[in-house]
Amino acid sequence: MSTSSAAAVSNLGALDAAHHLHPFSDMKKLNATGTRIIERGEGCHIFDNHGKRYLDGFAGLWCVNIGYGRGEIADAVVRQMNELPYYNTFFGTTTPPAVLLAQKIASHAGPAINRVFFTGSGSEANDTWFRMARVYWAAVGRPTKKAVIARRNGYHGSTVAGASLGGMKWMHEQGDLPIAGIHHIGQPYWYGEDGDLSPEDFGLKVARELEEKIDELGEDNVAAFVAEPIQGAGGVIVPPATYWPEIARICKARKILLVADEVICGFGRTGRWFGHQHFGVEPDLAPIAKGLSSGYLPIGGVMVSDRVGDVLVEEVGDFNHGFTYSGHPVCAAAALENLRIIEEERLVERVHDDIGPYLAEGFGSLVNHPIVGEIQQVGLMAAIQLAEDKASRRRFEDREKAGVTVRNHCLENGLVLRATGDRMLFSPPLVISHAEVDEMIDITKKGLDHAWAVLRA
Repeated sequence: MSTSSAAAVSNLGALDAAHHLHPFSDMKKLNATGTRIIERGEGCHIFDNHGKRYLDGFAGLWCVNIGYGRGEIADAVVRQMNELPYYNTFFGTTTPPAVLLAQKIASHAGPAINRVFFTGSGSEANDTWFRMARVYWAAVGRPTKKAVIARRNGYHGSTVAGASLGGMKWMHEQGDLPIAGIHHIGQPYWYGEDGDLSPEDFGLKVARELEEKIDELGEDNVAAFVAEPIQGAGGVIVPPATYWPEIARICKARKILLVADEVICGFGRTGRWFGHQHFGVEPDLAPIAKGLSSGYLPIGGVMVSDRVGDVLVEEVGDFNHGFTYSGHPVCAAAALENLRIIEEERLVERVHDDIGPYLAEGFGSLVNHPIVGEIQQVGLMAAIQLAEDKASRRRFEDREKAGVTVRNHCLENGLVLRATGDRMLFSPPLVISHAEVDEMIDITKKGLDHAWAVLRA
């Protein structure tokens, strides 16, 4: 690196420390260690400003489904910017990309979902359905149905409503959350929370906590239940097979809306277009974002079932909610091109039939590693649960250290993954090759070997 280049790198780090507040970061610690500056991406790899190459095993932040550097999206964005860089969807107006994107999303959502309300992010999408559910019940003559039930250790964004819906105490401790009207039940985390029951029985037990909470609050007071089909930030927790059918049964029997948070699971990651399709359930509302544009531009939305949408159209009148950038034409154009690529390259089918099973084979080679307690995977979402003792499922006393030790060693060796406590999370681009999967598994094994040596010592 030339002297001038080194100076430029150093200057960027100093500017970042002086002016940039990072999300979910201890800025004092970050400024002491320095930020990693990512300059470019290509395919499934990213490159920092020192030229180091990393295999992105996390697809940015669960979102770069089609990989980096797709010129087709850049071209679509430039065309739209030249035609119409912005117009709003308020006051009886729309733009062609917003209309076409809503139709395209609905075409993959199943017969009961035919409408989309656009937002700028997944957090905004969760705020949107939260209001929409209450408006819906008031419109059908049930105005007392306002409470929402969510899950502990679920994640639904970081806005006030989104963070309240999420069940993470460390988020609630900042800002006096959750807001009123939001309640939480257990998560279907069999490995970590109940070893006495079979996974099937445990799935039913946790699902039935929903019914118990409805009884506690009163059915006439409950508007909706929200959950991620597979918990993402909570640890890629795949529920037992009994869980979602029982949840759907309870929601239908007790007359509450079922909300599937598809922000992470949507657009092919599970080997289906949406995570709820993997589990065979039909939600009333479903927030979306991330893979909608593969992260190339910020856009989100709420998929709205006919049950709710018909009432909004025919009964509500004005739904007094929206954002300056709802259906932004340039973001919608990027998303349309992203979905075209996913369709044309059959990436959903590829995850289901090819690369998902190949990844499963790779993880299968790690099952007997002494530090691996379990591996959960659906499509291109996966988690390795670390354990000190496999037989008893005893976990390391310092769970954070265990996960960070694996993650940091992998990062040093050129693999980006995520540690949530003692669970190692994977979410690579849907275009990842067999050779790149082999590389990911090889580096992960080295990370596990390193952690086992460190933690035993």
